[in-house]
Parts: sequence; C-alpha cells; structure tokens
Amino acid sequence: MSQLYNKIIELRQQINRHNYNYYVLDNPTVDDQTFDFLLKELEALEEEYKKENPNFDKEFFSLSPTQRVGGEVSKNFTQVEHSFPMLSLANTYSIEEIKDFVKRAEDSLSLKDALQWVCELKYDGVAVSLNYVNGKLQRALTRGDGIRGDDITKNIKTINSIPLELIGEDYPEEFEIRGEVIFPLKEFEKFNNQRIIDEQEPLANPRNAASGSIKLLDSRETAKRHLECFLYFLLLKEDNTNDKINEEILSLTHYQRLQRAKQWGFNIPKFMAICNSIEEITEFINYWDKERFNLDFNIDGIVIKLNDTKLWNVLGATNKTPRWATAYKFKAQREETKLISVEYQVGRTGIVTPVANFEPISLGGTIVKRASLHNEEFIQKLSLAYNDYIYIEKGGEIIPKVVGINFDKREKREGEIEYIKYIKNCPICNTPLIKEESEAGYYCPNYNHCPSQILGRMQHFVSKKAMNIAFLGEERLKYLLDNNLISNFYDIYDLKKEELIGLTSLDEDKKSVIQKKGAENIIEAILLSKDVPFERVLFALGIRYVGEVLAKKIAKTYKSIDNIIGAKKEDLLQIDEVGERIAQSIVSYFSNEENISLINELKKRGLNFEIKETFLSNKLLGKSFVVSGTFETFSRDSIKKAIEDNQGRVLSGISSKLNYLLAGEKMGEEKRKKAEKLNIPIISEKDFIEMLNN
Repeated sequence: MSQLYNKIIELRQQINRHNYNYYVLDNPTVDDQTFDFLLKELEALEEEYKKENPNFDKEFFSLSPTQRVGGEVSKNFTQVEHSFPMLSLANTYSIEEIKDFVKRAEDSLSLKDALQWVCELKYDGVAVSLNYVNGKLQRALTRGDGIRGDDITKNIKTINSIPLELIGEDYPEEFEIRGEVIFPLKEFEKFNNQRIIDEQEPLANPRNAASGSIKLLDSRETAKRHLECFLYFLLLKEDNTNDKINEEILSLTHYQRLQRAKQWGFNIPKFMAICNSIEEITEFINYWDKERFNLDFNIDGIVIKLNDTKLWNVLGATNKTPRWATAYKFKAQREETKLISVEYQVGRTGIVTPVANFEPISLGGTIVKRASLHNEEFIQKLSLAYNDYIYIEKGGEIIPKVVGINFDKREKREGEIEYIKYIKNCPICNTPLIKEESEAGYYCPNYNHCPSQILGRMQHFVSKKAMNIAFLGEERLKYLLDNNLISNFYDIYDLKKEELIGLTSLDEDKKSVIQKKGAENIIEAILLSKDVPFERVLFALGIRYVGEVLAKKIAKTYKSIDNIIGAKKEDLLQIDEVGERIAQSIVSYFSNEENISLINELKKRGLNFEIKETFLSNKLLGKSFVVSGTFETFSRDSIKKAIEDNQGRVLSGISSKLNYLLAGEKMGEEKRKKAEKLNIPIISEKDFIEMLNN
C-alpha cells in the first residue's frame, strides 16, 4: 500500500478513537477545533488519493469519518427483512404489574435462587437495528412492521456515536445490535428555535423529530441535526459454530454483552443497574421518575430485562412481546393552574400566535408560566374561557402544552362565563387580520409598516445565519428604532459611530448606554456583513416560507436577485421543495414596489445580490438538464456541478422547457416516458462527456 493510503488509515483510526473517547467514554481527548482540523486533513488526503487512483474502492471510502456529513439524496428507502424479528415490549404503569411479571418468570423457571434483572432507561426515541460484518457497519434498518424495516444506512452514518468500523478484533464475524436514536434536548431546542425564526411551527417533541430525521431523503440534512444513539441489545446467531468469539459472547449475560460492545466502540446506556429483587427494581424506577428531568434527552420509563440470556429462549415470547423483558412507563406529568390572560404575538412575517399566560407551576424540573394556544381552531376546540383552571402537560415533550380544562371548577364559579374570542385586528398596528384557506391561523398583512414585524425582520436580518451583524441584539435594535435612527434594513448601513455613542433605551426599566468601543464594534460588524454571500442575503430579506436551505437552492438556481425578480411562478415550481404556496410567496414579495426599492437601496450600499463565480466554459449556456439515475464516472452531485460549471442549468422536473434528460442506470421509467412524450432528447453519461469535450 502507498504511503498516502497508510496515512489515511492512521488518521481515520485517530479520529475514530477521539469519537470513541467523546461519545462512549465521555472523556474527550481533543477540543472541537483540533478535531475539525483532523477531519479536514483527512478529507484533503482522501481527495488526493481519489485523484491518484481513479478506480478507487468505493466501499473503502464509505466507512470514512468524512462521510458522516451525509451524501447524495435518496429517492426512497428500500425495505429489508430483519435477521431477527423486532418485537415490542409490553408496557405497564403499575409497580404491582412489575411484581406479577417477575413472579411469572420465577414460577415458569422454577429456580431456587432469585432471578437477576437489568434495569435500563427507556429512551423516548426511534428504534433502529444495525448489522455489522467483519467489524464494519453493513446496514441500518428501522423497526418497520417488526419483520421488515426501511434501509436508513446513509442517515445512520451521520450519527457520530455509531461506529463505522469497530475497535479491536474480539468481535463476532457478523452480529446485530439494536438501540434507540434520540434527539438531544439542547440540539432539539436549537432546531426548534431555527424553525421559529423561519416562521415554521416548532415540532412538539424530540421523538417525532428523531423519527422524521432518520427518514429524510437528504442525509446532509440529517447530519445537521446532531442526533444521538444508545445501543442496548446485542443479537447473535446461535448456529454460528465456526466463530469462536460468537460462541463466547453467547455465553455472556445481557449486562456482560453490553460491556463487551462498549469495548468495540458502541455507545451503550450510561445509566443501568443489576437488580436482585423487586425492591431494587422499584428503587431504580422511583429514582429515575424524579431524576429524568435532569437528563439531556427524554425517557418515558424503565426497561427491565432478565440478565441471564440462556433463559430467554426458555421463557420465549408471545407473537408480539418477549416474556423475559417488560417496560414500566412513567405517567405524563400534568399540573393544574389558573389562566391569567391570552396575548397575541406577531412574528416577522405577520403570523399571529395566541399564547396562554398562567400562574407559574413547576413542570419537568422547570418553572412554566406560558404555553402556545396555536390558533383559533385550537382555542374553540378547547372551549377556553377567562379565569379557567387549565391542565398543562409536558410528559416526554420539551414544549409545555394546554391539554384540558377543569370544568368542575368552572361550574362552581359565579357569574357569566366569558369565552375567549380570537382577535380580528393586529394587536400591534390594528390592521384587520387575514386568514388564508391554506393557513391554520391568521396573519397581519401590514408587512412593511407593522412595528412588530419590522423588529422581527430586523432581528432576522442581523442574525448569525443571515447578515451576521454582531452586537445588534433585540434590545439595541429597539433602541435604534425608538430613536428613529433606522426604519428599514438599509438604514443600518448608514449608521455612524457618533450617532451610536451615548445612545440609550427609552425604556427606563432597561436603561443601557452604548459606549465608544461598543459603537466601533457595531460599525465594524456592519462593514463586515457586506461580504456575506448572496444566498445569505436572500435569506436575510425574510421572504415568507423561504428558509436558509431553500434560499441557497434559489440563489444557486437563479444566480442573481434580478433573475429571481423576473422569475415566473411556473419557473419557480421547478426548484426542489418549492411548492405552490412558496412560489406564490416569492412572486408576491418581488411584486411589491417597496420591497424592490429596499433591494435597490441595499445594492447601493454594496451588499452581494449575485453569485460571484468563475465558470470552466460556456459550452452549456442556455441549456437545461434533468439528471436521473446512477453514473459510472460522476456522482449525482458532481455531474450537476459539471453542468453548472459550464453555465448549464439543473432542473428538478421534466417540462416542455427542458433541453435534455441525462439518464443513468436505474432511472425511473415514468421520467423516460414523460420525456419521450414531450420529445425531449434523452442523453447518456457518454453523450454528456462528449458534449463537454467538443
């Protein structure tokens, strides 16, 4: 093997060891910056190796830590049969039923000594099954119907705590390990905060978000969510007598198997206990019923498993559940409190959200005093009235929610019941609200003049993922608006240091003065923001429904703001993820003269409103392509890049305006039929290469 190859192997092992130390041993040995540097170094070495070896082994690179960022977009998920059926656990909410479960097992086995049980946390996530062959991750499946699951290998590879290659050599040739993918609470909160910034409904709980994340078609999007996985169940084939390690592992208890799996690099449960009696099981349950709120992930109960694996087959299973394991479910935490008021918040795009304010309560380890009421329909369905006593629940969810009303207390109240009626006018600017048929709620149409929307858009404009103007937080933006120094985005670029020094809030309770150094920092940050690339400037404009990812796709497709301004609705619909609602929102935004004037003023101040890129040639200028199937020389992404590098355009759907359908292997028959019907030329990878070379 070459020196470069050996260096890649050595660096991979180093990175895998750092991952193991961080995720499994909870003992990081390098800081994040050093780790990122090593990863970039490996990426560069691998690219160099690919150039020197055009016929490189693709499987060799599929196991690299660099692949955790995700890869090509999948069209669907293949269903694969599980090696062992994925049974569910029986659930109970009663300690008495746990006692009965333990007694049934003891009676069935007729043993003199008490049985030993392993208690583990019941993770509130999504079950997955991982198959390893010769120490390498072969396949990852969802539970599915228990017999067959979806192949989610590409997405699972993005989870850092799941080893792509195992440590050491004392593992069986082939085995399966199962666990739970979870969305850590801190990461889930970041994810939801971004959805709120993008005017999207926050997801209610991490479990549903985790389930959706591992089924995303684009594994790069899965990678951004920083999921976690705990592995808690090792399965081996009992008839694999040729593998001595397999035989040895089969002889171990459940607890011992997990400890061995930890040595191979797996992130096994950090909180588990061996219990020798029902009293010890009860103690474990009661401890975690209270302590669960201090974890950075959600659990919804405790799993109790028989430790002696040799007895599992003796006890057997029903059609759905094993008789050697069960689950105790925690009751969802619910508290009663008095409704104080309902207020209506207006977001940066005018969306109005009703919020319940109630007397503070302790819920899930935190003090809660507010909860979203979602929309008018929710309030009516709840039949909410002023001064009601309401039930607030958190359960396995991060976001508190109103789940009911104590009608007994309402009936005992004197006087007339005043039901809550949804407002008809904006609570900020008094503009009549509009409700579109496609929307669940109302919004304020006074886009350019509603103070709440202006402040919200200002906050969005200066945010890190948009223009990244540091030192201009919500309070300072309020100061600037209150003092009439800004009223729109371009005013920010006209600010002078002298205007900022000594500036104070009009709110006496939160008085704050900007000093000279603070003013200099603000001006410097404003100047630096002029270097922000076009896709982020487009995102910063705050067009309704256009989030960070979609802004990149639109910018990449149209190259400049002028092209987007001139785009027709039917053209916008050709972009991936742009539907009727989004296309109409974009057209409406650029049909507004005030918005065009705003863009022209920002242009004058030097912001980037086009992608500044160099092309290899203009050979594909004016030509559009749809790329479908798999290719020998190119990956899907690289063939699209080749089109764009030569000034061609990549479309997502087939229409009469398309110039070429670039067809690889396994292309869908429907696309071929549609192209033939519209007389669109269908070209091969070889035809495309000739087109570039001519």
